[in-house]
Amino acid sequence: MCLYLQADFGFNEHHQNELINYMRFAHSKRALRLKTIDSCFQDLKDSRLMEETYTVDEVSDMLDGLQVLVRGEVEMELINTAHTNALLLQQLFSQAEKFYLRLQTDISELENRELLEQVAEFEKTDFKANSKVSSLQSSKPKLAPLNEGGVSELLQKEISRLQEDNDKLKARLRTLESQAMSTLDEKSKAERALKDLQKSQGDQQSAIHAQEITTLEGTVAEMQADFEKTLNANIASQKDLQDSLVSAKHDLLRVQEQLSLAEKELEKKFQQTASYRNMKEILTKKNEQIKDLRKRLQRYESDG
Repeated sequence: MCLYLQADFGFNEHHQNELINYMRFAHSKRALRLKTIDSCFQDLKDSRLMEETYTVDEVSDMLDGLQVLVRGEVEMELINTAHTNALLLQQLFSQAEKFYLRLQTDISELENRELLEQVAEFEKTDFKANSKVSSLQSSKPKLAPLNEGGVSELLQKEISRLQEDNDKLKARLRTLESQAMSTLDEKSKAERALKDLQKSQGDQQSAIHAQEITTLEGTVAEMQADFEKTLNANIASQKDLQDSLVSAKHDLLRVQEQLSLAEKELEKKFQQTASYRNMKEILTKKNEQIKDLRKRLQRYESDG
């Protein structure tokens, strides 16, 4: 981020102290990493430099090992520094966004040698507030510092807006609660009415069913009585028919017997009449003539 340093960096006392605290934090981390690198060299001296003379290969091997250690420490320090700066920017941007601000950064100014030398000079003075750092000139866009009145006014407007939104939400909530209570009352009334209607319909249906059952029972009883009556009448009628049939059979046999006797009696009487006798004689003669003619015919046939 672009720094515009004056004798006091151009910040208020709070921001000046925040900057000093960060630079002291970075200084302590850098000093710690340098001590680690020094210990790498010291460990090499203590563990490997035991002889007065070494071959080229032995020296090359020791330097390669030392290079790996130093490279690892430096790389770790650079990574941690980048991550630390990213976290610092994240804090600044988060605070700015709460006030609807958009901060700008100029990456090219981070390699401005003049600015870097003035920061180094400020660091040498042990970050004292009375250190004198010459003003920096830059043609890049600058962030105008926010005065306390502007921040207060912005905060007051935001608070007023939030308060107004809160009041609207509370009013809306009360309206919704009232509507919900009214809806619940209507629902309770509807449920009670439904239960009463179901109970009334249940009683009516029970009465209708009872009446229907009574009617059906009466109808069944009447049908059963009619069936028994009809059955008894049919039994009596069947008995009368059977008696009448037996009597008719007896009468028929009696009439047949009388008819047979009458026929026999009539034939007997007919045989006793003169006409019957004459007819019988005629028939006897005719039969004799027929027999005679047959004999003659047979005789003629034989002669022929």
